[in-house]
Amino acid sequence: MKKLKITGVLLACILLLVKCQKSAVFPADQYNDQLSGGDETVFDATSQSFGNMFTGLSTYDEHVHKLGDLVFNQSFVTEPAIIHGGLGPIYNNTACTNCHHNDGIGLPTAGDLQSSLLLRISLPGADEHGGPVPVPGYGLQLQDKAVFGKVPECKVNINYTEQLFYFADGESYELRTPTYTLSNMYLSLAGGYLLSPRLAPPMFGLGLLEEVPESEIVANADPNDANNDGIKGHANYVWDAVTQSRQLGRFGWKANTASVLTQVATAFNQDMGVTSSVLPVESSYGQSQYDGLKDDPELPDSLLNAVKFYAQTLAVPARRNTTDATVKHGEALFIAAKCASCHRQTLTTGVDVTRPYLSNQVIHPYTDMLVHDMGPGLADNRPDFGASGQEWRTSPLWGLGLVTTVNNPGYYLHDGRARTLVEAIMWHGGEAEGSKAYFSNLSSADRAAVIKFLQSL
Repeated sequence: MKKLKITGVLLACILLLVKCQKSAVFPADQYNDQLSGGDETVFDATSQSFGNMFTGLSTYDEHVHKLGDLVFNQSFVTEPAIIHGGLGPIYNNTACTNCHHNDGIGLPTAGDLQSSLLLRISLPGADEHGGPVPVPGYGLQLQDKAVFGKVPECKVNINYTEQLFYFADGESYELRTPTYTLSNMYLSLAGGYLLSPRLAPPMFGLGLLEEVPESEIVANADPNDANNDGIKGHANYVWDAVTQSRQLGRFGWKANTASVLTQVATAFNQDMGVTSSVLPVESSYGQSQYDGLKDDPELPDSLLNAVKFYAQTLAVPARRNTTDATVKHGEALFIAAKCASCHRQTLTTGVDVTRPYLSNQVIHPYTDMLVHDMGPGLADNRPDFGASGQEWRTSPLWGLGLVTTVNNPGYYLHDGRARTLVEAIMWHGGEAEGSKAYFSNLSSADRAAVIKFLQSL
């Protein structure tokens, strides 16, 4: 009994010591600032920091997540195949991870295995659901690769024009403007079509963003600029292939996708040519590349849902250096510049009784999930449901400071044109014109403080 009593006292002392040490290392305010993903935050700043699994998953859920991870990293092949068949006939890449490198962003190139950039294409106008109008013979996305015996739709060529600019204090910076041209078209393509480049975005935190109540997102909208701050964010409502109904757009560069399931199914169908129960028709249907096989859907629901679950349960990396004086100063400047009017620091997830680990989480994604006019400099001039040709969804900034670690050297914005955070800021226009001007007129030291703050996210 005496030995047990001493053991109990020692255990209590150890627990008290751990609690004190935690308080010493992570004071309440600092610790909360670091929890970008709420309880689903991971303290990992390595090259694998975007690929960590949620905590608190059941043994079965861990199994599903790991299965999704395997499929995400698996290269698909052409039929007939025992496993992972269905690639093509036309496609952009052979595996999810080839675009989302280390579950992060990719390379703004086209044509090779590690390319992460694709081009959406459409005709002016809107379809019966208010979405983009497919181009006959090409659909809504250009596939620049094909299986043996088939012909790719085209070859995508990217050229950059660089210009030198100056901040108010005389310090210089460069911006590069991409130009996209198409060659080797398999079928004559009439003029008047609309092109939009899209770079593969990071995968983590999607499940948390999916759980933010629609009411909270819409409440932050101000389409008529009622408060006269020059910012007019609004929600983008889209047609969802899963529910066959109009839903709030949450994902994609123009918030043109309603759910993670739809996002995953669309990527399989359009990027790899793999059909599923959600999108059972080949992307090449009606074209000369169509294989005519009666093998659709090619991806079993078990694997489709495993990849969806994998994408929903990737944890968010923690913030770093939150007590650093320069970081705090940069954060104050970020707020003073009204950057936080769109890149909202805090959102709260709703209640999901089937997934308590996603419920009631206070998260810090630095997005309002709305679309905003970003000016002519970033415009693709291609409407996507309710998002105009100059509007883009506010990109989440969590994990931003780890991009160069995970995806060295790192690229930014919807087409990867920005090579640095400074370039990304200076491309902002439209509703963000005032924020860009504020940053441009700061001293060199203050601009560096803003960048150091962004690198802490």
